[in-house]
Amino acid sequence: MTQTKTPPRRRSLRLPDYDYTAPGFYFVTICTQGRKCLFGAIDGEDMHANDLGCIVETCWRALPDHFPRVLLDAFVLMPNHVHGVLILDDTPVTGARNQGLPQIVGAFKSFSSRRVNESRHTIGRPLWQRSYFERVIKSDQVLTRIRDYILSNPLRWALDHDNPDNWNDSLQKRL
Repeated sequence: MTQTKTPPRRRSLRLPDYDYTAPGFYFVTICTQGRKCLFGAIDGEDMHANDLGCIVETCWRALPDHFPRVLLDAFVLMPNHVHGVLILDDTPVTGARNQGLPQIVGAFKSFSSRRVNESRHTIGRPLWQRSYFERVIKSDQVLTRIRDYILSNPLRWALDHDNPDNWNDSLQKRL
């Protein structure tokens, strides 16, 4: 008798009992597939977005147009990832399903992937890694620290673990 192996389940990064449609502040980080630097370059303390980076930033800024409960807070575009704070307010949405953080991030990834891939003639190619990092922000003190982290991110690019210049050979082989 042969046994079929089921593929290992990917471990969820989400809080198991948390309602991600709940009003609140959410910190998200989304990285490009293979952490490829596609969106521009850091020069000194400043991020200089290229055309693809401008597309991604435009898609981020358009989220409130697609999701009435979404307000935008701190945001930074980096060469191979984005950091942002999304606010879900408690405005009731009539005639539409109550969209939560996973649906909003998924839509952002879909919108931006489609537009970036159209621009670079790579229709269907993955732009983003499968998942994303999120943190539910539960206090003003944490929100202030996260805003500072986001806004100062370009300053720390030289030391950032997402910067390919900082990868050793073993990490590059895994990607």
